[in-house]
Amino acid sequence: MTALPDWMVLPPEGLSVEGYEALPEEVCRVIEIVDGAIVVNPAPRRPHQKIIRRMSYALEEACGAELAVEFDVDLRLRDVPLLNRRPDLVVYDASLDADTVLRPEHCSLVIEVMSPGSITADQTDKPAEYAAAGIPHFWRVENETDDVRGLTIFCYRLDPTTRVYTSSGAHKGKLAVSDPFDFAMDLADLL
Repeated sequence: MTALPDWMVLPPEGLSVEGYEALPEEVCRVIEIVDGAIVVNPAPRRPHQKIIRRMSYALEEACGAELAVEFDVDLRLRDVPLLNRRPDLVVYDASLDADTVLRPEHCSLVIEVMSPGSITADQTDKPAEYAAAGIPHFWRVENETDDVRGLTIFCYRLDPTTRVYTSSGAHKGKLAVSDPFDFAMDLADLL
């Protein structure tokens, strides 16, 4: 039997903000923290990473100087119990200082690219967490066949009264939206 690394042995109350911030950067890149518990994420497949990279470039062009686009960054949804996600893409306020912890109030849009190992998290858990935190827009990219016929982008807008996402469209072939900013692309460009 193999012993767990020290960073995976948690106190009964779970990992705190201080404990998370003390972890080595290479550990933080592969984990998320849900209610103080460590969730280890497997390495994504190459098509998943290609979609993220290409979408980030297209979004960056559309966003202008007021918004920034990043992938593979921490998003602190809650401090106690610690809820720290690593969205596939996040669009946020470009004026945010580089050392400031990214929080929901800085974000306009969060995007998750669904993988076989993240179906429940990407369809249910993360959207509920992002909505409860008040992030105005959430998109989920589903890639069933690794070609444009199987690619769908589901767009959601936050209902501020209920703090639940409502559908604002499902896009196949082309994506064209005007909220949270004007953005259009041919989905074939993602593959």
